[in-house]
This record gives sequence, structure tokens and C-alpha cells, in this order.
Amino acid sequence: MGFTSGCKYPSFSHPWRTLLAHLVALHLLHLGSAQLTVVAPNLHVTANVGQDVVLRCQLSPCKDAWHSDIRWFQHGSAGLVHHYQNGLDLEQMEEYKGRTELLRNGLSDGNLDLRITAVSFADSGSYICAVQDFDGYAEAVVELEVSDPFSQIVHPWKVALAVVIILLVGSSVLIIFFLHRKQGELRAEGTEYREVLLAQNRVLSESFQPLPPPKSL
Repeated sequence: MGFTSGCKYPSFSHPWRTLLAHLVALHLLHLGSAQLTVVAPNLHVTANVGQDVVLRCQLSPCKDAWHSDIRWFQHGSAGLVHHYQNGLDLEQMEEYKGRTELLRNGLSDGNLDLRITAVSFADSGSYICAVQDFDGYAEAVVELEVSDPFSQIVHPWKVALAVVIILLVGSSVLIIFFLHRKQGELRAEGTEYREVLLAQNRVLSESFQPLPPPKSL
């Protein structure tokens, strides 16, 4: 004879172990009816932008959660990230629609895990897993941190240095362009001035013709 349950308790082969298993199960059922507790195996979860992440939460002591009212919501937000009740997914915040899934294959074992797909920076924060059934109400908190690995490589001082270099290069190009243009204008003015001088010289040369030599007596 062996003892099993939906929460995957170990089986026992010897009669005294079977009796002990029944006593332990009765004790757990008594505790469950007296107090409902929710625990988070991983209090801090990290992910990169665009990845899928699973926030884990479970009932303690273990019990079937198929008919429980399970709510996931982000701390400080009035809307629900995900709402499950009696086998149905109910209304949730617009920004999470189509991006969340309560992993139902673990409900019979008391697991309340929530999957969020394609996370973004806005998904970072504290998530509360709240459960309510005939035994009462309980909740646990899971912290999600979403980061961008590419943004971590580029340090702020590198960005500042790049901006300074761009400004310096841009200023140098503008100065060189201005000087080159000024030199062109000066050359043009010099050529024009030389042409004016030559024209004046020609006029003067034509105006002052040499006097003919005096006739001899």
C-alpha cells in the first residue's frame, strides 16, 4: 500500500511508514485549513529586454489550486497583470494582454507560476501573487529586474566623451570651411584689385603720351 497526492508526496511501502504518511497528510490538511500561506522560491528574478520570464509562487502547505482565485498584480498599479479564477482567465491591464500565462500544469501541485513574454523596462518592479480560497487569503512578493545588456556595455562617460569628440570635430570642420572660404574671397578680391590697378595704369599710359621732339631751327 502506498500514499500519493497531487503535490507529489513520496510513497511508502512499509505499513508503519504508510500510517506515518497518513498522519503527516492529516496534519498538513489541518494546517492548510487553519492557515493559507504563499511562498516565492525566487524573491529576485532578472531578465533581459525581449526575453520571456517566469515568476514563481506556490502554496504552502501544498494543495490543489485549480479552484482558487489567483491574482498577479504589480505593486503600485491599480490594474491586474493576470487574474485566474475557477479555470478561467479574467480581465487584465491592457499592456499585459496577450503577454501573460498562468502555468496551469502546476496548479494541482499548488504552483501559481506566471509567465510574462517579451519583457521591457516598464515590466520591472515588485509583483504580488495573491491567492484566495475557502481557507483564506495569502500573498507573496517577487521582484523582477529587466535590463538591457547592450546599454550596460556603453558607460555614461563613454557617451559623454563621444559627444565631446563629435562637437570638436564638427567645430573643426566649420572653422576649416570658414577659413577656406575666406581665403577664396581674399584671393578673389586680390585678383580684382590687380585688374583695377592694371586698368588704371593703361588709362594713365594712354593719357600721358610723350611730347614730340622740338624741331631744329
